[in-house]
Amino acid sequence: MQLIKLALGDRRNQMQIAGSTDINIFGLTADSRLVEPGFLFAALEGGQTDGRKFIPEAVERGAVAILAPLGTKLDVHLGLQKSVSLISCDNPRLAYADISARFFAFQPKTVAAITGTNGKSSVADFVRQLWTLAGVPAASLGTLGLVTPSGSVSCNLTTPDPALLHDKLSRLVQDNINHLALEASSHGLAQYRLDGVRIPIAAFTNLSRDHLDYHSTLDNYFSAKARLFSDILSTDGTAILNGDDPCFEILRSTALDRGADVLSYGWQGKNICICDLWPEPSGQRLEFMINGARKSIRLPLIGDFQAMNILCALGIVLVAGGDCDVTVENLETLKGVSGRLEFVAKLSNGAAIYVDYAHTPDALKNVLTSMRSHTNKNLHVVFGCGGDRDPGKRAEMGAIATSFADKIIITDDNPRKENAASIRHQILEACDGALEIENREQAIFEAISRLKSGDLLVIAGKGHEQGQIFDSVTVPFSDAEVAAKAALNRNSRVTMS
Repeated sequence: MQLIKLALGDRRNQMQIAGSTDINIFGLTADSRLVEPGFLFAALEGGQTDGRKFIPEAVERGAVAILAPLGTKLDVHLGLQKSVSLISCDNPRLAYADISARFFAFQPKTVAAITGTNGKSSVADFVRQLWTLAGVPAASLGTLGLVTPSGSVSCNLTTPDPALLHDKLSRLVQDNINHLALEASSHGLAQYRLDGVRIPIAAFTNLSRDHLDYHSTLDNYFSAKARLFSDILSTDGTAILNGDDPCFEILRSTALDRGADVLSYGWQGKNICICDLWPEPSGQRLEFMINGARKSIRLPLIGDFQAMNILCALGIVLVAGGDCDVTVENLETLKGVSGRLEFVAKLSNGAAIYVDYAHTPDALKNVLTSMRSHTNKNLHVVFGCGGDRDPGKRAEMGAIATSFADKIIITDDNPRKENAASIRHQILEACDGALEIENREQAIFEAISRLKSGDLLVIAGKGHEQGQIFDSVTVPFSDAEVAAKAALNRNSRVTMS
């Protein structure tokens, strides 16, 4: 596509072009290592690195155009070289998203974007499952990767870089997939990664503390989430909102001001309202009102927060045109998402072991309080906190574990470049009486060795992840695999004795 067609801009973000506009662009990227001949390189400013310092490398690899902030002077970076065109603007991230959308052109007709602190992955996967059960070719994209009828592909980011994102969207359309459930992370929203996507349905799960290492304050974090409803949701679209969340009224007003409709769900939901909820040994029974009709279903999933996730997914599918009776019936066949209160093993004495991705205070509290209703014996938890992330939540999570669990083991999560012992100490300051075991595998084995008849164990923090990060090295590691191995080892010992 010609550069002039890509750089049309809009009233939100006027662009200036220096150099030839009569050149063809064959690809886009914000990673100089991926530049190929004929590419446009987006030299974006980041929190730690200014992408403009990679302009020489990008040009050396064949970039014919550069997208950069206003004030960028190519001669500063390239000396006397004049053959490269420059697009400069006051918001290059927004421009990159718009340009990516124009370059790849095709998008699924129905895109539902889900944001919130917890539950995004579950909601996105439930939506994909419900569409698939109804015979609609569908995909989901987020933390668990890109999941399509033909399989799944992992992604490095919950919300991918705009060029990568629009490449995936275009390929979905080529594969005749026109329904997509998409996770919208706070980072992705703050960095304008979704601004080129046409989103007729936007959903919100909940808000609690997370990612303050990036956003600094909870207000900034919420503002990033709210962009989905104030700036990105189609003006004739629909917002699916959690009626129980304190942010409901703000988001409702935001969506209405944009011209969108609002559907609310939850105990206080006006459109999908929970009437009652009863935990069962391997799931729960749920009664709710929808369209004036009372429905009663059995969900094969543990955790009252999962009921909220399922009703959010139900709202999305109905707004997208799904049949109410068929969709409600299909709720009973939904499968749990990898690493989200995933049942791993049961010991010969009846003790059960679950793995969950809970890595925020609110998520850990939700998991522990939900699991409490499924046992009248001891509730055990193994968890840690990630390094190079919001340190303020560590003591909060320690206090929550102390309040809601009976037996606690503090271990390493992903220490990254932080001192692992220091991270554990910050948790333990609010978690008096917990056992500290540095090695995560040893911690899981020890926790499982302590389980008595009827106990429950939750291994929290990493969920579906298949590695543990030390410094910059990722070591293969799976909570589920280690737990299954430990359970098998204990059951074998009991059988032999």
